[in-house]
Amino acid sequence: MTAPLTIVEMRGISIEFPGVKALQGVDFTLRAGEIHALMGENGAGKSTLIKALTGVYAIDSGRIVIDGVERMFAGPAAAQAAGISTVYQEVNLCGNLTVAENIMLGREPRRGGAIDWRATRSAAATHLGALNLDIDPRSSLSAHSLAIQQLVAICRAMAVDARVLILDEPTSSLDAGEVQQLFTVMRGLRDDGVAILFVSHFLEQVYEVSDRITVLRNGQLLGEYATSELPRLALVSKMIGKSLAVLEELEEAPKRSVAALDSTLPYLQAIGLGRRGAVEAFDLDLYVGEVVGIAGLLGSGRTELARLLSGADRADVGQVRMGDMLVHLRTPRAALARKIAYSSEDRKSEGVVGDLTVRENIMLGLQAERGWTRRIPAKRADEIVGQYVAALDIRPANPDMPARNLSGGNQQKVLLARWLATAPKLLILDEPTRGIDVGTKAEIQRLVAELAQKGMSVVFISSELEEVLRVSHRVAVMRDHRKIAEIVNDDDVGIDDIVELIASGGRDS
Repeated sequence: MTAPLTIVEMRGISIEFPGVKALQGVDFTLRAGEIHALMGENGAGKSTLIKALTGVYAIDSGRIVIDGVERMFAGPAAAQAAGISTVYQEVNLCGNLTVAENIMLGREPRRGGAIDWRATRSAAATHLGALNLDIDPRSSLSAHSLAIQQLVAICRAMAVDARVLILDEPTSSLDAGEVQQLFTVMRGLRDDGVAILFVSHFLEQVYEVSDRITVLRNGQLLGEYATSELPRLALVSKMIGKSLAVLEELEEAPKRSVAALDSTLPYLQAIGLGRRGAVEAFDLDLYVGEVVGIAGLLGSGRTELARLLSGADRADVGQVRMGDMLVHLRTPRAALARKIAYSSEDRKSEGVVGDLTVRENIMLGLQAERGWTRRIPAKRADEIVGQYVAALDIRPANPDMPARNLSGGNQQKVLLARWLATAPKLLILDEPTRGIDVGTKAEIQRLVAELAQKGMSVVFISSELEEVLRVSHRVAVMRDHRKIAEIVNDDDVGIDDIVELIASGGRDS
């Protein structure tokens, strides 16, 4: 049997940023007709390795060989011209353009020197059809959910005749059906001889679809393995550098007894709160020292509920009470003045500001709360930033580094630090662990439990039902932009119970 053709060889790749050795002599091989998972914690060097391959970063030492020829791409466009297409974790498309324009951008059919828009839409429809995506190519990209935008980004990457397809966390915004749809496409491309580099923090997905796994930790190569020969627990142990016993302890659910909660008076009550076209009127009580999980499928209204509670969107109906007082949360700043902080699921557009430093990002919320004319003294800012960089183990621990240079998990920690610095009494977290590694995910889950123990109210939204059950005292279940149930999360509640409620559309209990 003929050995698979090697398309990409990376040997001894090293990249160093100021104060950070991002990659240290890493080897990586990608073959035709395989799905190769690149695994490691946030900050392990996965994205850096991809950017080295595609010319985003220049390498300090090592060799990159494509089809037996040593290459060094000047940038992603040169890599794409060589048949290497990349879809990054954060959707990087143009929301003001149509779906067709995004898919065909730079490759539009022309007639008489002008863009042939009918042919452009037809070509985009063909590419969408190849993925079995029922999306109107004429529709504006911004009108679609993050999940659909991610699929459009993947469709754009596949629209070229790529021999190598790099998918960096492509499933982080997709529901189960969309994941399976993507996997069907990936397997078809693999069978056609395309080499696929797949980055994901979802272990089950990695084991379902990949053929080989390369593991990185702290910028170094831990090893390359056949997926079938590497047990899941052993993989995670290699990724986070902890023994299996410590790992098992790390993944224990950080929960408190519901009986320990102060249930005399809700800290906040949403009464008949709703917004036309976003979420139907709902009631929700939030108590001091309690974590309320919001469960539901993608598009069920979880984020819309969070945005009403945080003032990011204004309610059409209903009211919010804090104690015995009626409050009006018309803007995020008004909510912040009431000690309500909201961490959006969209880290890129509504979270971390990449061009600002870690220090500036952390201080952003506190400075906004004080007002821009009352500057926070530099000494006090240094104390606050140092406190949260240490407490959340933000890496690298350099507050003057641009936030865009941090891994996704560390950017998420910076975002958490920003809101914790405002000393909120209610913290709303929308997908705080999306697209981050298992070690950082466990740290954030533990932090949520500790915040509740200290008396903070927390609303916790996650597409992973297991995670919702792990951290929550109560769970509100959403379906079709409506709150359909609310349950106490005791030892008798399991994932199947939540799934059954979603499937049946049960009413509040």
